[in-house]
Amino acid sequence: MTTISAKDSEVVKAWHIIDLEGKTLGRASTQIASLLRGKHKPTFTPHVDTGDYVVCINADKIVVTGNKLAQKKYYRHSGFPGGIKEIVLADLLKIEPETVIHKSVYGMLPKGPLGNKIIAKLKIYAGPEHPHAGQNPQPFEL
Repeated sequence: MTTISAKDSEVVKAWHIIDLEGKTLGRASTQIASLLRGKHKPTFTPHVDTGDYVVCINADKIVVTGNKLAQKKYYRHSGFPGGIKEIVLADLLKIEPETVIHKSVYGMLPKGPLGNKIIAKLKIYAGPEHPHAGQNPQPFEL
């Protein structure tokens, strides 16, 4: 029996659509990261992008447990002295709910060129509409 090592030219990428309404942030993010990485396929190869495209809708209706809405903070820095900014999860969900999902999934992917290639296949939308109907995404239940 031989070990399968996938090549970029041989990988078939499907499209999945995930409705995040009422789903927990962390549990949804792990399954999204697994789909993007391709770990659900028998031809998974760690150094090759074997994953599928994922379209997430209703990102503004994601749920978090505990006191994370009030206590979890996201930081960014302008690069200047004293330029650190912080925002609480509840405020970020109101302003940009797509960023919360993106940061959560990106943290679960490999860093470097492969991770950048994989995260580009994630499409997140706050509402139920998306422009990817032409790709015929199949519903994926979390």
